[in-house]
Amino acid sequence: MAGHAYVPDSQTESSTTDTGMGSAGFLLRKEACSPMHSQVCRLFPVKVSGYCVIFSLVFIKVPVAIGGTASGEPCIFPFLFQEKEYSECTTEGRGDGRLWSVNGSRLTKHRILNSSVYSYLYLLLHYRLYDRLLKVAEMGHAKAMEKVAYAMLFGDYLPQSIPQAKEIFEKLALEGSPKAQTALGFLYAAGLGVNSSQAKALVYYTFGALGGNLVAHMILGYRYWGGVGVPQSCESALTHYRLVANHVASDVSLTGGSAVQRIRLLDEVESPGSSSGMLEEDLIQYYQFLAEKGDVQAQVGLGQLHLHGGRGVEQNHQRAYEYFNQAANAGNTHAMAFLGKMYSEGSEYVAQNNDTALHYFKKAADLGNPVGQSGLGMAYLYGRGVPVNYDLALKYFQKAAEQGWVDGQLQLGTMYYNGIGVKRDYKQALKFFNLASQAGHILAFYNLAQMHATGTGVMRSCHTAVELFKNVCERGRWSERLMAAYGSFKEGDMDSALVQYLLLSEQGYEVAQSNVAFILDQSESIFNENETYPRALLHWTRAAAQGYTVARIKLGDYHFYGYGTDVDYETAVIHYRLASEQQHSAQAMFNLGYMHEKGLGIKQDIHLAKRFYDMAAEASPDAQVPVFLALCKLGLIYALEYLQDLNLKDLLSQVDLDQLLGPEWDLYLMTVIALLLGTVIAYRQRQHQAVPRAPPAPPRPPAQPEQPAGEPEEQ
Repeated sequence: MAGHAYVPDSQTESSTTDTGMGSAGFLLRKEACSPMHSQVCRLFPVKVSGYCVIFSLVFIKVPVAIGGTASGEPCIFPFLFQEKEYSECTTEGRGDGRLWSVNGSRLTKHRILNSSVYSYLYLLLHYRLYDRLLKVAEMGHAKAMEKVAYAMLFGDYLPQSIPQAKEIFEKLALEGSPKAQTALGFLYAAGLGVNSSQAKALVYYTFGALGGNLVAHMILGYRYWGGVGVPQSCESALTHYRLVANHVASDVSLTGGSAVQRIRLLDEVESPGSSSGMLEEDLIQYYQFLAEKGDVQAQVGLGQLHLHGGRGVEQNHQRAYEYFNQAANAGNTHAMAFLGKMYSEGSEYVAQNNDTALHYFKKAADLGNPVGQSGLGMAYLYGRGVPVNYDLALKYFQKAAEQGWVDGQLQLGTMYYNGIGVKRDYKQALKFFNLASQAGHILAFYNLAQMHATGTGVMRSCHTAVELFKNVCERGRWSERLMAAYGSFKEGDMDSALVQYLLLSEQGYEVAQSNVAFILDQSESIFNENETYPRALLHWTRAAAQGYTVARIKLGDYHFYGYGTDVDYETAVIHYRLASEQQHSAQAMFNLGYMHEKGLGIKQDIHLAKRFYDMAAEASPDAQVPVFLALCKLGLIYALEYLQDLNLKDLLSQVDLDQLLGPEWDLYLMTVIALLLGTVIAYRQRQHQAVPRAPPAPPRPPAQPEQPAGEPEEQ
């Protein structure tokens, strides 16, 4: 069965929800309350628009998914799809003939009319389900034990307890569980609940990878790429990353999958919302208001947000379909094309239908829309609803690519790479893959990585291939943990956020490495106080190695002030210089100017200090004010040093005024002084005469005698 198992929403008011509980399935139905359901309604007295919510827990032995990024996850039966109940894997709703089912790899949140009620139910159900899951785990069910252990490790719906999680992982590891072996490798690598041991971590990671765990492969790929605990080996890194990238790329759909949010906590704290790309709730509601009022652009924008997810909006194909449908009815070609994509791909809400997809693609393509043209090209390329016609496919892809549409560029590259309908041309393939990669298409990165790994059409470059495969791997389903960690951080649960970011850091996510260092730098953590700065230094080092400028500057600061290491001005200069030369950092240039000024770790040189200050001002407008102040101070210091270098007494004694100005120089000097004094006096007198005198003040009226108290005034 296919590993890409997902949870299909019903188009009526019945749906299934994947709990991610291993073999514990959860069925959610909305039905009118009846005497038969009265007991349940009393237990859960929450009604949604006249309905009560019925809960059914099913614990059964089920098969597991094979292949894809959900490999090894248990399938959940029964499940509902389009008002029909399935008790085994099915091909319904897919056009590629692959079997699918609901499994625990993804959690789909469904839209209910009252979102606040849903949020309450969602949390309530998960706490109750994990309570049941604990009981199943106590009976020795391996998958349930894995879920419970990870929940305890991260604090997901269960109290965070690293020692208990470690105990469960050790039991599972002895039974050969790859997930547990990978988790133990993580604990030893991070020093969580155990003494840190990179050797033991490597052993457990290796066993996890041999068992087929993709996270373990990704971690080993990063370790061999960066030389973390192992000798640096590009070829070994390539082997591990390519294996993971193959699985990730096989799960990428025509719509491109969900977006990955990479939020830096440092930027978020300094400028909330400026760097994360997250949309404020008020702004989302404003767009929703505009969409309800018939604003077509708002409808299309919200449709795309819900189709791909990201920027604080969860992926929701039902909402995407509704918005696109409204905009398409108003004549928007983009909405028509995206409806075609949804029908062509199929989803939990929209059943796959080639004829309907073709209808929307043609309608949009006839009006010149590049998304529709690309979709029509896909139909002719793969024979979806029409006979295969490579010439027409090439024609429509070229039209879409000319308008800069990424799917058209990607498919043109694929046709040239495989020689489909055209003569095989690797240079053209490389050109179009590069264009598509500039728009961030994951399959473009994957194809470029394959070309660089094999030397097809380009000089073979292991380093470039690894970087591209790494980019693909970081778009896998585990990237959802980034938002989960950020959510924990926003809720103030620093320990949970730290552990989640630590795991992502092990997988090579640079943003996670910098976030780990930031949390350790800013607040108390689960580590001892004397371990905090050395650990932060380690993660700043890893983030800097991946090109993060702020991390490089932080390394300079740590060595300058002696945080987590000895004070070492020479090493600080090296880091500041790297940040200055490689990333043109204004902060690094300013710091180098200061160190040249003071002679810290480098030869004191006021001229070089001024040069670096000037470079900092040119690199960033924000640096101009501090640079101005630094230059003023530098000028004053230079003047004082110059005067100190001059011996004024000796200089004056060597000056012969009689020889320089003549024997009567004193008379000349007195004459000049007298003239200057006369000029000043004359100028002051003229200025005094020019000022008009003020008119005399009018006579004040005589003072009125005071009125005796209690005597009325005359009117």
